[in-house]
Amino acid sequence: AEVASTVNEVLLMKHLLSKATDKKMKMYLINQFLEQFRGTMYTQTMFAEFEHIIHQRVENNEPLTAEVFTQIYAELNDHYDGGKITKGENAGIGWSTIPHFYSSFYVYKYATGFSAAISLAKQILEEGQPAVERYLNFLKSGSTKAPIELLKDAGVDMSTSKPIEDAIQVFDELVTELEKLVKKQKDLFRSFFY
Repeated sequence: AEVASTVNEVLLMKHLLSKATDKKMKMYLINQFLEQFRGTMYTQTMFAEFEHIIHQRVENNEPLTAEVFTQIYAELNDHYDGGKITKGENAGIGWSTIPHFYSSFYVYKYATGFSAAISLAKQILEEGQPAVERYLNFLKSGSTKAPIELLKDAGVDMSTSKPIEDAIQVFDELVTELEKLVKKQKDLFRSFFY
């Protein structure tokens, strides 16, 4: 369900980036794209790990309380940001604001769907028509097969790490490009004022 809309978003973003001539606009677009990665690949993966830990505790007959949820959520936040971000004292209660937790193990679909979409968009942009045909057949197939099989037919094998590696590669390329643009802006600023 997440793949089709995200493929379109990725293709649109790639198009906008290819047409952007203004450095500030390009920086803005890259930042928006990176935020999609952060909100989907990073945050949803952390949410999925939170769910996994909670469900393990249930299976082990361990008690679950708001305090336990808050402690686990705070620890995961610290782990995922490497302890590099200062958070407010109530950051651990973030778990209570995620309605998806009431539909067990749905959040991982955002991260996997995003990875699949990045991979599909990359294939479309690099291969052209053959990848477009595979993608259109994927869309036409509806629910005729399991999602993992439909994606394989489209050229994305979610049983491997490749789609995730493709997404991380795109993320890395975007960060590198943004760093270059920021450096150019700083250099321009320095030459103007110093």
